[in-house]
Amino acid sequence: MSGGGGYTLAIMNDAIKPGPETPSQAGLPELSVVVPTFNERDNVTVLYRRLEATLSGISWEVIFVDDNSPDGTWEVVRGLARKDSRVRCVRRIGRRGLSGACIEGILASSGPYAAVIDADLQHDETQLPKMVALLRSGEAELVVGSRYIEGGSADSFNKQRAGASQLATEVARRVLKVEVADPMSGFFMIRRDRFEQLAPQLSIQGFKILLDVIATAQGKLRAIEIPYTFGSRQHGESKLDSMVALDFLGLVLAKLTNDVVSLRFLLFAMVGGTGLVVHLTALFIAHEIFQMPFAEAQATGALIAMTSNFILNNFLTYRDQRLKGFAILRGLLLFYLVCGVGLLANVGVAFAVFDQEPIWWLAGAAGALMGVVWNYAMSGLFVWRKR
Repeated sequence: MSGGGGYTLAIMNDAIKPGPETPSQAGLPELSVVVPTFNERDNVTVLYRRLEATLSGISWEVIFVDDNSPDGTWEVVRGLARKDSRVRCVRRIGRRGLSGACIEGILASSGPYAAVIDADLQHDETQLPKMVALLRSGEAELVVGSRYIEGGSADSFNKQRAGASQLATEVARRVLKVEVADPMSGFFMIRRDRFEQLAPQLSIQGFKILLDVIATAQGKLRAIEIPYTFGSRQHGESKLDSMVALDFLGLVLAKLTNDVVSLRFLLFAMVGGTGLVVHLTALFIAHEIFQMPFAEAQATGALIAMTSNFILNNFLTYRDQRLKGFAILRGLLLFYLVCGVGLLANVGVAFAVFDQEPIWWLAGAAGALMGVVWNYAMSGLFVWRKR
């Protein structure tokens, strides 16, 4: 009798045990829309209203990741968040860049599906329900809004931007073996669990987060492309500049070398090369033209070269962490100190190598490499360190 009663109780317990909840049943969003922003205060409210209209049948949230916009974009988003709990604002201080913003936004999201869409209203938000359906069905782990498949269009591009986009797409497909028609798209949706697996290998620099995701996945991400028409910007200015080409080439190089070589290091070394030219030029002018003693001329050339290196690195190599105001003077003094120690390391390694193998160019190259590695590492730690 007691055994039968226990069996009946077990059945009753199984009967009342709740089954697995869907995100909406659990009060969680099914879709998290991540919007990286910088100076987009005139667009964020419009985008929010469009999302509200097109996602009426889906449980969703929108996460605006703002790079501390001078125009107060984050304040507008905070105003929306006070009225609608589905709106969230991540305000980043001292960090810049679209890729980094997207990574932070997706990792901070709650839904099993995460979409990335620009705030400038050029992406077609009405495609989001179709993207959700494809992920929900299991047909894909990544859905890309494509301008370059049948039904898609990028007619709003001017000739220069269209040509650059097509060239970058072709390079990505041939060099990185990417089998997606529009790997440069900034409009896509991905399963969050798959993204989290890839996130540690992604670059926080640059603008091409989708290309990074696809290249990092190495063909192990089931992808489907759907066409959309790339619209025209309504308010504000484009954030793309001539540096985007460097970001793209750096990403391609990083993926080709399995992240052994970074664009930042190459830029730092390139700036160092220009510094050698500046040093020799200043030395010639000081010693030959102004008849300064060699020691003083050499010191003058070194000081001018270090100053020019600092300016170029601040403008180019570390432009996402660019020093401004009083921080420039402090950074310059630290850079002098770092490079001074780097010079000692350069000479020390060169002498050590020459003692073992008296080949002047080998010793010189070893010393120079040691110097640039030291300067690069210490500059990142002390001069342009993230706070």
